[in-house]
Amino acid sequence: MESKLSLSEFRTRLRNNTEIGSLNAQLNLFRIFPRFGGIKPFYGLFDDKSFRLTLNSPTSPTYFTIRGKYKNVDNVLKISYIIEPNSKFQLLWVRFFPVVCLIAINVFFLFFGRGLRKASTIVSLFLLILIFYSRWKEERKWKKLEKKFISIFEIKKG
Repeated sequence: MESKLSLSEFRTRLRNNTEIGSLNAQLNLFRIFPRFGGIKPFYGLFDDKSFRLTLNSPTSPTYFTIRGKYKNVDNVLKISYIIEPNSKFQLLWVRFFPVVCLIAINVFFLFFGRGLRKASTIVSLFLLILIFYSRWKEERKWKKLEKKFISIFEIKKG
């Protein structure tokens, strides 16, 4: 993909919009309480040829990372990036833990809570809603990350 920005403008926007830090650092005091001013939209690392960014959100964890490279070809900035899970375990936990809970609670009610059919129905419906919500929220975070990246760095798709 191409960006409307020049190489120097792209690097300047990377510096201005990225709080520098390792994506592996989970609970750093500077991560929870930003040092100065407003929070920058991205958090991660970058150099002269590549970047690895995620949304900068001290309150809500982000499960996705934008990893990519950029180079100047014939005075046009070419950017190649992919959005990938930050941690496979974290992504699996969000996707499948509600399903495992749904199965476990229904098995519990099946064997031990014979008189609690209404309660099992309510709990099952709640867990089904939780399953669909977690998948929806995961997809929304993916799209939000890509949309913010494309708008800040003025990337033309196609």
